[in-house]
Amino acid sequence: MPVMTFLTTCIFDSGALKQLPNVAKSLGITRPFIVTDPGIKAAGLMAKVEDALGMAPAGVFADTVPNPLESQAKLAAEAYKECGADGLIAVGGGSSMDHAKAIGLLVSHPDPLETYAAISGGAKKIKKIPPLIAIPTTAGTGSEVSVGTVVILENGRKETIVSPNLIPATAICDPDLTLGLPAGLTAATGMDALTHCIEAVLAPAINPPAEGIGYDGAYRAFGEGWLKKAVQDGSDPDARWNMMMASYEGALAFVKGLGGVHALSHAAGRLKDKKLHHGTLNAVFLPHILRFHEGAADAKYARLRQVMGLKEGADLADAIAKLNEDLGIPPTLKEMGLGMEDAEGIVEYALKDLAHFGNPKPMSADDYAKVYETALG
Repeated sequence: MPVMTFLTTCIFDSGALKQLPNVAKSLGITRPFIVTDPGIKAAGLMAKVEDALGMAPAGVFADTVPNPLESQAKLAAEAYKECGADGLIAVGGGSSMDHAKAIGLLVSHPDPLETYAAISGGAKKIKKIPPLIAIPTTAGTGSEVSVGTVVILENGRKETIVSPNLIPATAICDPDLTLGLPAGLTAATGMDALTHCIEAVLAPAINPPAEGIGYDGAYRAFGEGWLKKAVQDGSDPDARWNMMMASYEGALAFVKGLGGVHALSHAAGRLKDKKLHHGTLNAVFLPHILRFHEGAADAKYARLRQVMGLKEGADLADAIAKLNEDLGIPPTLKEMGLGMEDAEGIVEYALKDLAHFGNPKPMSADDYAKVYETALG
Protein backbone atom coordinates (compact mmCIF):
# COMPACT_ATOMS: atom_id res chain seq x y z
CA MET A 1 0.00 0.00 0.00
CA PRO A 2 1.62 3.31 -1.06
CA VAL A 3 2.34 5.87 1.67
CA MET A 4 2.98 9.33 0.20
CA THR A 5 4.36 12.30 2.11
CA PHE A 6 5.06 15.75 0.61
CA LEU A 7 7.28 17.49 2.19
CA THR A 8 8.01 21.03 3.55
CA THR A 9 7.63 24.78 3.03
CA CYS A 10 9.67 26.29 0.21
CA ILE A 11 9.93 30.00 -0.60
CA PHE A 12 10.96 29.99 -4.23
CA ASP A 13 11.81 32.92 -6.53
CA SER A 14 14.42 35.46 -7.42
CA GLY A 15 14.96 37.65 -4.37
CA ALA A 16 13.56 35.05 -1.95
CA LEU A 17 16.59 35.54 0.33
CA LYS A 18 14.94 38.72 1.62
CA GLN A 19 12.48 36.50 3.50
CA LEU A 20 15.21 35.00 5.70
CA PRO A 21 14.63 37.14 8.83
CA ASN A 22 10.89 36.46 8.73
CA VAL A 23 11.49 32.74 8.33
CA ALA A 24 13.97 32.66 11.22
CA LYS A 25 11.52 34.52 13.43
CA SER A 26 8.66 32.19 12.52
CA LEU A 27 10.77 29.19 13.51
CA GLY A 28 11.87 30.75 16.80
CA ILE A 29 15.52 30.98 15.76
CA THR A 30 17.20 33.83 17.65
CA ARG A 31 20.76 32.46 17.76
CA PRO A 32 21.40 30.86 14.36
CA PHE A 33 24.37 28.65 13.56
CA ILE A 34 25.38 28.96 9.90
CA VAL A 35 26.88 25.98 8.05
CA THR A 36 28.65 26.62 4.76
CA ASP A 37 31.88 25.91 2.88
CA PRO A 38 35.03 27.90 1.99
CA GLY A 39 33.95 28.47 -1.61
CA ILE A 40 30.63 30.03 -0.60
CA LYS A 41 32.42 32.31 1.84
CA ALA A 42 35.04 33.34 -0.74
CA ALA A 43 32.35 34.04 -3.37
CA GLY A 44 30.63 36.54 -1.06
CA LEU A 45 27.40 34.53 -0.75
CA MET A 46 27.91 34.05 2.97
CA ALA A 47 28.05 37.82 3.39
CA LYS A 48 24.80 38.19 1.42
CA VAL A 49 23.09 35.74 3.76
CA GLU A 50 24.39 37.50 6.86
CA ASP A 51 23.22 40.85 5.48
CA ALA A 52 19.77 39.45 4.76
CA LEU A 53 19.58 37.82 8.18
CA GLY A 54 19.88 41.16 9.94
CA MET A 55 21.50 39.73 13.07
CA ALA A 56 24.90 38.35 13.99
CA PRO A 57 24.89 34.55 13.95
CA ALA A 58 25.72 32.79 17.20
CA GLY A 59 28.27 30.73 15.30
CA VAL A 60 29.55 29.85 11.84
CA PHE A 61 31.11 26.68 10.49
CA ALA A 62 32.54 27.53 7.07
CA ASP A 63 34.87 24.57 6.49
CA THR A 64 32.45 21.96 5.14
CA VAL A 65 34.22 19.60 2.76
CA PRO A 66 32.73 18.00 -0.36
CA ASN A 67 31.18 14.65 0.64
CA PRO A 68 30.66 15.66 4.30
CA LEU A 69 32.31 13.68 7.06
CA GLU A 70 30.95 12.46 10.38
CA SER A 71 34.22 13.50 12.02
CA GLN A 72 33.71 17.08 10.86
CA ALA A 73 30.04 17.05 11.86
CA LYS A 74 31.09 16.12 15.40
CA LEU A 75 33.39 19.15 15.58
CA ALA A 76 30.67 21.44 14.26
CA ALA A 77 28.12 19.98 16.68
CA GLU A 78 30.39 20.85 19.59
CA ALA A 79 30.75 24.39 18.26
CA TYR A 80 26.95 24.63 17.98
CA LYS A 81 26.51 23.62 21.61
CA GLU A 82 29.28 25.89 22.88
CA CYS A 83 27.81 29.02 21.29
CA GLY A 84 24.29 28.33 22.57
CA ALA A 85 22.69 28.21 19.12
CA ASP A 86 19.00 27.43 18.76
CA GLY A 87 18.75 26.68 15.05
CA LEU A 88 20.68 26.02 11.85
CA ILE A 89 21.01 27.83 8.54
CA ALA A 90 22.66 25.82 5.74
CA VAL A 91 24.10 27.85 2.87
CA GLY A 92 25.61 26.10 -0.14
CA GLY A 93 25.27 22.95 -2.21
CA GLY A 94 24.36 19.47 -1.09
CA SER A 95 27.45 19.08 1.07
CA SER A 96 26.64 22.05 3.31
CA MET A 97 22.98 21.10 3.56
CA ASP A 98 23.71 17.44 4.30
CA HIS A 99 26.37 18.51 6.80
CA ALA A 100 23.87 20.77 8.58
CA LYS A 101 21.41 17.87 8.86
CA ALA A 102 24.14 15.68 10.35
CA ILE A 103 25.03 18.45 12.82
CA GLY A 104 21.38 18.80 13.79
CA LEU A 105 21.20 15.06 14.37
CA LEU A 106 24.34 15.01 16.51
CA VAL A 107 23.31 17.94 18.73
CA SER A 108 19.99 16.25 19.51
CA HIS A 109 20.86 12.53 19.45
CA PRO A 110 23.70 10.35 20.76
CA ASP A 111 26.45 9.46 18.32
CA PRO A 112 27.64 7.61 16.24
CA LEU A 113 25.75 8.40 13.06
CA GLU A 114 25.82 4.77 11.90
CA THR A 115 23.08 4.21 14.51
CA TYR A 116 20.70 6.09 12.19
CA ALA A 117 21.63 4.54 8.83
CA ALA A 118 18.56 3.86 6.73
CA ILE A 119 19.89 0.53 5.50
CA SER A 120 19.80 -0.86 9.07
CA GLY A 121 16.46 0.62 10.15
CA GLY A 122 17.88 3.70 11.83
CA ALA A 123 15.05 6.00 10.74
CA LYS A 124 12.84 4.98 13.65
CA LYS A 125 15.49 6.24 16.08
CA ILE A 126 15.50 9.78 14.66
CA LYS A 127 13.44 12.31 16.58
CA LYS A 128 13.14 16.06 16.11
CA ILE A 129 16.29 18.06 15.30
CA PRO A 130 16.77 21.84 15.78
CA PRO A 131 14.94 23.99 13.20
CA LEU A 132 16.90 24.12 9.94
CA ILE A 133 16.64 26.69 7.16
CA ALA A 134 18.24 25.48 3.92
CA ILE A 135 19.44 27.98 1.31
CA PRO A 136 20.82 26.23 -1.81
CA THR A 137 23.44 27.98 -3.91
CA THR A 138 23.59 25.27 -6.57
CA ALA A 139 20.85 23.58 -8.59
CA GLY A 140 21.57 19.91 -8.10
CA THR A 141 20.97 17.93 -4.92
CA GLY A 142 17.59 19.23 -3.79
CA SER A 143 18.75 18.56 -0.24
CA GLU A 144 16.84 21.67 0.86
CA VAL A 145 13.61 19.64 0.70
CA SER A 146 14.82 16.04 0.94
CA VAL A 147 14.25 13.52 3.69
CA GLY A 148 17.87 12.42 3.80
CA THR A 149 21.48 13.25 4.37
CA VAL A 150 24.47 11.42 2.89
CA VAL A 151 27.60 11.39 5.05
CA ILE A 152 30.91 9.52 5.02
CA LEU A 153 30.86 7.84 8.42
CA GLU A 154 33.79 7.14 10.67
CA ASN A 155 33.38 3.44 9.77
CA GLY A 156 34.35 4.33 6.16
CA ARG A 157 30.91 3.91 4.59
CA LYS A 158 29.16 6.66 2.65
CA GLU A 159 25.76 6.21 4.25
CA THR A 160 22.28 7.55 3.60
CA ILE A 161 20.33 8.58 6.69
CA VAL A 162 16.63 9.13 6.08
CA SER A 163 13.81 10.54 8.19
CA PRO A 164 11.01 13.08 7.77
CA ASN A 165 12.58 14.76 10.80
CA LEU A 166 15.65 15.63 8.70
CA ILE A 167 13.67 17.68 6.17
CA PRO A 168 14.57 21.37 6.63
CA ALA A 169 11.79 23.31 8.31
CA THR A 170 11.88 25.84 5.47
CA ALA A 171 13.78 26.05 2.20
CA ILE A 172 14.63 29.41 0.66
CA CYS A 173 15.33 28.83 -3.04
CA ASP A 174 16.64 32.02 -4.60
CA PRO A 175 17.93 31.36 -8.15
CA ASP A 176 19.86 34.65 -8.02
CA LEU A 177 22.33 32.92 -5.67
CA THR A 178 23.36 30.61 -8.54
CA LEU A 179 24.09 33.35 -11.08
CA GLY A 180 27.85 33.25 -10.47
CA LEU A 181 28.17 29.45 -10.53
CA PRO A 182 30.96 28.33 -12.93
CA ALA A 183 29.95 26.39 -16.04
CA GLY A 184 31.61 23.15 -14.90
CA LEU A 185 29.84 23.14 -11.55
CA THR A 186 26.56 24.16 -13.21
CA ALA A 187 26.89 21.13 -15.50
CA ALA A 188 27.78 18.67 -12.74
CA THR A 189 25.08 19.80 -10.32
CA GLY A 190 22.53 20.01 -13.13
CA MET A 191 23.24 16.41 -14.10
CA ASP A 192 22.72 15.46 -10.46
CA ALA A 193 19.25 17.02 -10.62
CA LEU A 194 18.42 15.31 -13.93
CA THR A 195 19.62 11.95 -12.59
CA HIS A 196 17.38 12.35 -9.54
CA CYS A 197 14.38 12.94 -11.78
CA ILE A 198 15.11 9.99 -14.08
CA GLU A 199 16.03 7.48 -11.39
CA ALA A 200 13.02 8.46 -9.28
CA VAL A 201 10.71 7.90 -12.25
CA LEU A 202 12.23 4.47 -12.90
CA ALA A 203 12.15 3.33 -9.26
CA PRO A 204 9.42 0.66 -8.93
CA ALA A 205 7.71 2.09 -5.83
CA ILE A 206 4.19 3.37 -6.48
CA ASN A 207 3.94 7.13 -5.98
CA PRO A 208 2.25 8.84 -8.95
CA PRO A 209 2.62 12.41 -7.58
CA ALA A 210 6.38 11.94 -7.10
CA GLU A 211 6.67 10.29 -10.50
CA GLY A 212 4.82 13.17 -12.17
CA ILE A 213 7.15 15.67 -10.52
CA GLY A 214 10.14 13.67 -11.76
CA TYR A 215 8.86 13.86 -15.33
CA ASP A 216 8.42 17.62 -15.02
CA GLY A 217 11.96 18.04 -13.71
CA ALA A 218 13.35 16.02 -16.63
CA TYR A 219 11.26 18.13 -19.01
CA ARG A 220 12.72 21.36 -17.62
CA ALA A 221 16.34 20.22 -17.49
CA PHE A 222 16.48 18.28 -20.76
CA GLY A 223 13.26 18.73 -22.75
CA GLU A 224 13.24 22.52 -22.56
CA GLY A 225 17.02 22.65 -22.60
CA TRP A 226 17.45 24.76 -19.48
CA LEU A 227 20.50 22.82 -18.30
CA LYS A 228 22.40 23.50 -21.51
CA LYS A 229 21.29 27.13 -21.44
CA ALA A 230 22.48 27.58 -17.83
CA VAL A 231 25.89 26.12 -18.72
CA GLN A 232 26.20 28.24 -21.88
CA ASP A 233 25.10 31.47 -20.18
CA GLY A 234 25.34 31.45 -16.41
CA SER A 235 23.78 34.92 -16.21
CA ASP A 236 20.48 33.78 -17.82
CA PRO A 237 17.92 34.26 -15.04
CA ASP A 238 15.30 32.05 -16.68
CA ALA A 239 17.78 29.19 -17.02
CA ARG A 240 18.83 29.57 -13.39
CA TRP A 241 15.19 29.68 -12.21
CA ASN A 242 14.21 26.57 -14.14
CA MET A 243 17.27 24.59 -13.10
CA MET A 244 16.70 25.41 -9.44
CA MET A 245 13.12 24.21 -9.93
CA ALA A 246 14.34 21.00 -11.62
CA SER A 247 16.68 20.43 -8.66
CA TYR A 248 13.86 21.04 -6.18
CA GLU A 249 11.60 18.68 -8.13
CA GLY A 250 14.26 15.98 -8.25
CA ALA A 251 14.31 15.81 -4.46
CA LEU A 252 10.52 15.81 -4.22
CA ALA A 253 10.51 12.93 -6.71
CA PHE A 254 13.15 10.77 -5.07
CA VAL A 255 11.04 10.14 -1.99
CA LYS A 256 10.00 7.30 -4.30
CA GLY A 257 13.54 5.91 -4.50
CA LEU A 258 16.70 6.08 -6.58
CA GLY A 259 18.71 3.30 -8.22
CA GLY A 260 21.99 1.90 -9.44
CA VAL A 261 23.44 5.24 -10.53
CA HIS A 262 23.33 6.52 -6.98
CA ALA A 263 24.40 3.19 -5.48
CA LEU A 264 27.58 3.34 -7.57
CA SER A 265 28.11 7.08 -7.06
CA HIS A 266 27.82 6.79 -3.29
CA ALA A 267 30.22 3.82 -3.33
CA ALA A 268 32.78 5.74 -5.39
CA GLY A 269 32.25 8.98 -3.48
CA ARG A 270 33.34 7.38 -0.22
CA LEU A 271 36.94 7.26 -1.56
CA LYS A 272 38.20 10.34 0.25
CA ASP A 273 41.55 10.50 -1.54
CA LYS A 274 39.83 10.69 -4.96
CA LYS A 275 37.73 13.79 -4.13
CA LEU A 276 35.06 12.87 -6.69
CA HIS A 277 32.08 15.12 -7.40
CA HIS A 278 28.79 13.32 -6.85
CA GLY A 279 26.97 14.97 -9.75
CA THR A 280 29.77 14.17 -12.19
CA LEU A 281 29.77 10.54 -11.07
CA ASN A 282 26.02 10.39 -11.63
CA ALA A 283 26.42 11.84 -15.12
CA VAL A 284 29.03 9.25 -16.10
CA PHE A 285 27.16 6.26 -14.66
CA LEU A 286 23.69 7.27 -15.90
CA PRO A 287 23.94 6.19 -19.57
CA HIS A 288 25.30 2.77 -18.58
CA ILE A 289 22.58 2.14 -16.00
CA LEU A 290 19.93 3.23 -18.51
CA ARG A 291 21.28 0.65 -20.98
CA PHE A 292 21.20 -2.04 -18.31
CA HIS A 293 17.54 -1.36 -17.44
CA GLU A 294 16.37 -1.09 -21.06
CA GLY A 295 13.27 -3.29 -21.37
CA ALA A 296 12.47 -3.33 -17.64
CA ALA A 297 10.22 -0.25 -17.65
CA ASP A 298 9.13 0.29 -21.25
CA ALA A 299 6.20 2.62 -20.51
CA LYS A 300 8.39 4.86 -18.36
CA TYR A 301 11.15 4.93 -20.97
CA ALA A 302 8.56 5.94 -23.57
CA ARG A 303 7.24 8.77 -21.44
CA LEU A 304 10.75 9.95 -20.57
CA ARG A 305 11.45 10.19 -24.29
CA GLN A 306 8.32 12.32 -24.69
CA VAL A 307 9.11 14.79 -21.91
CA MET A 308 12.75 14.98 -22.97
CA GLY A 309 11.75 15.86 -26.53
CA LEU A 310 13.26 12.74 -28.09
CA LYS A 311 11.91 10.77 -31.02
CA GLU A 312 9.88 7.60 -30.46
CA GLY A 313 12.26 4.73 -29.86
CA ALA A 314 15.27 6.99 -29.33
CA ASP A 315 18.06 5.60 -27.14
CA LEU A 316 17.87 7.35 -23.77
CA ALA A 317 21.41 6.32 -22.87
CA ASP A 318 22.80 7.81 -26.08
CA ALA A 319 20.86 11.03 -25.46
CA ILE A 320 22.37 11.38 -21.98
CA ALA A 321 25.86 10.57 -23.27
CA LYS A 322 25.48 13.28 -25.91
CA LEU A 323 24.28 15.76 -23.29
CA ASN A 324 27.32 14.93 -21.13
CA GLU A 325 29.55 15.61 -24.12
CA ASP A 326 27.84 18.93 -24.83
CA LEU A 327 28.21 19.96 -21.18
CA GLY A 328 31.90 19.05 -20.95
CA ILE A 329 31.37 16.17 -18.50
CA PRO A 330 34.24 13.62 -18.57
CA PRO A 331 33.15 10.65 -20.70
CA THR A 332 34.78 7.97 -18.52
CA LEU A 333 35.55 7.19 -14.90
CA LYS A 334 39.20 6.81 -15.84
CA GLU A 335 39.32 10.52 -16.66
CA MET A 336 38.01 11.19 -13.14
CA GLY A 337 40.89 9.23 -11.58
CA LEU A 338 39.26 5.83 -10.97
CA GLY A 339 40.76 2.50 -12.04
CA MET A 340 40.07 -1.23 -12.02
CA GLU A 341 41.78 -1.42 -8.63
CA ASP A 342 38.77 0.46 -7.21
CA ALA A 343 36.17 -1.86 -8.75
CA GLU A 344 35.84 -4.50 -6.03
CA GLY A 345 35.23 -2.03 -3.22
CA ILE A 346 32.81 0.08 -5.25
CA VAL A 347 30.75 -2.97 -6.21
CA GLU A 348 30.73 -4.21 -2.62
CA TYR A 349 29.48 -0.90 -1.26
CA ALA A 350 26.97 -0.38 -4.09
CA LEU A 351 25.21 -3.62 -3.15
CA LYS A 352 24.80 -2.32 0.41
CA ASP A 353 23.62 1.16 -0.54
CA LEU A 354 20.01 2.16 0.06
CA ALA A 355 19.64 3.30 -3.56
CA HIS A 356 20.45 -0.23 -4.78
CA PHE A 357 16.96 -1.33 -3.78
CA GLY A 358 15.31 1.15 -6.17
CA ASN A 359 16.51 -0.49 -9.38
CA PRO A 360 13.69 -1.30 -11.82
CA LYS A 361 15.25 -4.73 -12.27
CA PRO A 362 17.61 -6.47 -9.83
CA MET A 363 21.35 -5.86 -10.12
CA SER A 364 23.91 -8.42 -8.98
CA ALA A 365 27.57 -7.92 -8.11
CA ASP A 366 28.44 -9.06 -11.64
CA ASP A 367 26.01 -6.54 -13.12
CA TYR A 368 27.55 -3.68 -11.17
CA ALA A 369 31.04 -4.86 -12.06
CA LYS A 370 30.19 -4.88 -15.78
CA VAL A 371 28.63 -1.41 -15.59
CA TYR A 372 31.67 -0.11 -13.72
CA GLU A 373 34.11 -1.64 -16.19
CA THR A 374 32.21 -0.18 -19.16
CA ALA A 375 31.98 3.26 -17.53
CA LEU A 376 35.69 3.13 -16.74
CA GLY A 377 36.42 3.34 -20.48
